[in-house]
Amino acid sequence: MKRFFHYSILFVLLAGLLFAFRPQLQPPGKPSVNKPKNIIYILADDHRYDFMGFTGKVAGLKTPNLDRLANEGAHVRNAFVSTALCSPSRASILTGQYAHTHKVVDNFAPLTPGLKFFPQYLQRAGYKTAFLGKWHMGNTDDAPQPGFDYWLSFKGQGVYYNPTFNINGKQVAHGDSSYTSDLLTDYALKWLNSLHKDKPFCMYLSHKAVHSEFQPAKRHRGMYRDVPINYPQTMYLTASDTSKIWGPKPSVVPEGKSLKVNMADMPNWVKQQRYSWHGVDYLYHGSISFNDFYRQYCETLMGVDDSVGRILKWLEDNGLAETTMVVYMGDNGFSFGERGLIDKRHMYEESMRVPLLVRCPAVVKPGTKLEQVIQNIDIAPTFLAYAGLPKPAQMQGNSFLPFLKGQSVPWRDRAFYEYYWEADFPQTPTMFGVRNGRYKYIFNHGVWDANELYDLQTDPQEVNNLIRSKEHQEIAKDLRNQVFDWLESTNGLQIPLHPIRQKRFDHRYQGTY
Repeated sequence: MKRFFHYSILFVLLAGLLFAFRPQLQPPGKPSVNKPKNIIYILADDHRYDFMGFTGKVAGLKTPNLDRLANEGAHVRNAFVSTALCSPSRASILTGQYAHTHKVVDNFAPLTPGLKFFPQYLQRAGYKTAFLGKWHMGNTDDAPQPGFDYWLSFKGQGVYYNPTFNINGKQVAHGDSSYTSDLLTDYALKWLNSLHKDKPFCMYLSHKAVHSEFQPAKRHRGMYRDVPINYPQTMYLTASDTSKIWGPKPSVVPEGKSLKVNMADMPNWVKQQRYSWHGVDYLYHGSISFNDFYRQYCETLMGVDDSVGRILKWLEDNGLAETTMVVYMGDNGFSFGERGLIDKRHMYEESMRVPLLVRCPAVVKPGTKLEQVIQNIDIAPTFLAYAGLPKPAQMQGNSFLPFLKGQSVPWRDRAFYEYYWEADFPQTPTMFGVRNGRYKYIFNHGVWDANELYDLQTDPQEVNNLIRSKEHQEIAKDLRNQVFDWLESTNGLQIPLHPIRQKRFDHRYQGTY
């Protein structure tokens, strides 16, 4: 009897110890049931997919905080926007819809009445929500928008120094050479500090940087003045006489590996754009040299990287790093001389491809590399899925949360694209296209010009147009059918037109209407 009694006491003591230390026995990476699933979405403007330190693309470029996101989370290597332009892409991020569905097809199109933004669903689920930064969408200017408990924005593109913010409906001016990227982060941290740490939140931090015309923070000015520039091989293909602008061809242009180039079928709109607002030989009407343009872009990016670091530090200091999903993304890419172009809008890789980094230790293993094709329409469904909410029927994207968790689900293997002609920049036509793992097809609409087909495996620089290659006719036909099947199935066959209310003419069109 005594032995039984002693065993009973021992059993009770062991059971008590196991119960007391049960949190330590949870599987690693599993969140505590008490921690909220927070969301922080950081959007940069015009950030090119490979301009991050860890990619090695840009000599000397250091982005320690973006590198940290990639090292401690997931790098989505095949992230694309469905429209490489500010307002349409931002509307797709918020709504989970293609541009021809939400109809914010350019930077001046009004918001369609009744559009639902993903923060509205989070609000209903008990999330505190905030928007800080560049809205630049439709006819709303800087006015507060639905779905956000806290609002901070500015008119249009904003300015880099001494901005005026609309904070919850009140205009607040800043002076003393205050820098917008830093100010946005200051206000973001102030809002985060106002929250109850046991309640879920979603913060949308939308930077002006790195939109042109680039202005770095004072502490970053000149830090890349001496870095060598990796001029693309395709920069001089369309130049009839580069000596007028450049003098002798720079020795740093990559030599050695020859390119197979089909100049005959390179679209005329590409060739003609070289000497324009969006071309390397007259960029922004000659207001800045290409070399300064390139280096100032890199310097301006540093303010965004600093912002990411400050947000990560706040999460760590407040014990919320484990279950907060931090997502960093660009609203579109940017050309730096490829085929003689700068800017975005077109469907080439450097324009439609964007950086996408996701850190959430409770879900994502460090160093994860995702190869799936993810688009901006997938952001909203993913955030809702992380919050435990279903995808609304009108959203055309899907949640890629299973891939972040290391799971496998059926998924598309291609990205669709659309861009609509703008009166401000008439040199770039309306275009529709599709990109899969090997081929890209571009339908240039409304111009007497060549459509495009590229084999991305043999021609990653997209200069050997195969549209008239006999061996590729079936591929071109199939991809063309896919584009128009996509448009038809998503009600995209009617091109939305809007009144032309603002013009910024190319120099060749001055005085015409």
